[in-house]
Amino acid sequence: VLKLFKLLHRTRQEVFKNDARALEAARQKINEEFKNNQGETSEEKINELLKIASDVEVILRTSVIQAVHTDSDKI
Repeated sequence: VLKLFKLLHRTRQEVFKNDARALEAARQKINEEFKNNQGETSEEKINELLKIASDVEVILRTSVIQAVHTDSDKI
């Protein structure tokens, strides 16, 4: 669980590099989700939550695009 938590934070830092607002929002959401499920004891539910977190990490790494304005009419 801790390994996945750290991986999500590292992925967040890479994906949202130079975007302070997105970095903070992602940090809060990751921490909130893990904290909300901290007391979970069902092995089945824990495995399900870990699968969701793993899927989110893959989606962040492969599907999120950060655009940068290079000119007034170009991104």
